[in-house]
Amino acid sequence: MDFIEGAIVAIDKPYGMSSFGALARVRGMISRHVGVKRVKTGHAGTLDPLATGVLVLCTGKMTKQIERLQYETKEYVATLQLGATTPSYDREHEVDATFPTAHITRERIEKTLPQFVGDVMQVPPAYSAVHVDGHRAYKLRRKSDEVEQKMTAKPVRIDEIELLDFDESQMQLSIRVVCGKGTYIRSLARDIGRALDSGAYLTALRRTRVGDIRVENCVPLEQFREWLEECRV
Repeated sequence: MDFIEGAIVAIDKPYGMSSFGALARVRGMISRHVGVKRVKTGHAGTLDPLATGVLVLCTGKMTKQIERLQYETKEYVATLQLGATTPSYDREHEVDATFPTAHITRERIEKTLPQFVGDVMQVPPAYSAVHVDGHRAYKLRRKSDEVEQKMTAKPVRIDEIELLDFDESQMQLSIRVVCGKGTYIRSLARDIGRALDSGAYLTALRRTRVGDIRVENCVPLEQFREWLEECRV
C-alpha cells in the first residue's frame, strides 16, 4: 500500500475522540512508517466525538476522492432515550427538559418512523459545524441560544429506518438508519421525539457502513499500528 502516492484506509473510530483527532493520530503513524515528515491525509465525513464506527481516510492523491466518498450512502445504528432532551441532542450535554412517555408504545413508534423516510427537510443541530452568519453554529451556540432561531432546514435523504429494539421499561429504542450526505442522526432523534409528542436524544451512535465499506472490515484505531507494520512501504 503506497500511502505517499495515495491510499484509502477505513478505521473504526473509538468513542470520545474527534474525527480530526483520529486522523491526526493515523497520519502521524503513517508518516513515521514511511519515513516522511507529514503524509497528506484527509477524512471523508465527520463523526461526532461520541459516535463510533466507519471513518474513511484518504492519503496522497486519493484525497481527491474525498468529495465523492462523502456522497456515498451511510448506515448507522442509533440508540435514543425517550422522554428527555439535551441542547446538543446527545450525551455531550446534560438533560435540559423532560417529557411524558406513558403514551408511547412500540406500535406508535412503528407508525411514526416511516414519516422520516424519503426526501425530508431537517434542521441541523445548533451544536454542529454548519455556518450561520459566517460563523460555525457551535461557536455561536456556546455564547447564546439565539442561534437556534437562525438554524434553517436543509434537504436530506433517508432511505431506510428500521426499528431494532424498544425497551419500554427504560424508554429506549434502537434504530438502523440508511441515509445520504448531510443527514444528522442527532436531529433525527430530536424529530422522532417530537413526533411522538415527547422528547428524545442520542445515547449511542455507530456508523456501520459508508458505501461498500462496512465497519467489520475497518481497522480498529487501537490496532492500527500493528496493522501498519504488516503493510509494505
